Amino acid sequence: MGALQRAKLPEPKPVRRVRGATAKLSCRAWFFPKSRLIRDAAARGIIIADTKFEFGLDEQGAVQLIDEALTPDSSRFWPAGQYSPGRPQPSFDKQYVRDYLERIGWNKQPPAPALPPDVVAATREKYREAYQRVTGHALD
Repeated sequence: MGALQRAKLPEPKPVRRVRGATAKLSCRAWFFPKSRLIRDAAARGIIIADTKFEFGLDEQGAVQLIDEALTPDSSRFWPAGQYSPGRPQPSFDKQYVRDYLERIGWNKQPPAPALPPDVVAATREKYREAYQRVTGHALD
């Protein structure tokens, strides 16, 4: 790694603080099944299988959640009625796009290939269905 690249890295102390917040969140992961969102989604037929949280530091150095969380972009949403252990799950998340990219053999190097209209439409429909199931309301 060159000096210019090293210069862009955050200092170790802030990195430790963000990692510490992430570790605390991970240690509390067993609370997630009790969270209202997880319960509400389950009651509406969606398993939120996992999620990711992205953290950063604000101007005062406090750890902040810096991106959306518990959405089909940051989580795996599976239809509970179709869940079957030991195989890939049908999903309401961006896994559909990932699967398409794998099928066409994309080498994961920029630029990403354009998505055909049918993949875009199917992905949009999956997100709409997830929204409707979780909220009980159609997305206009």
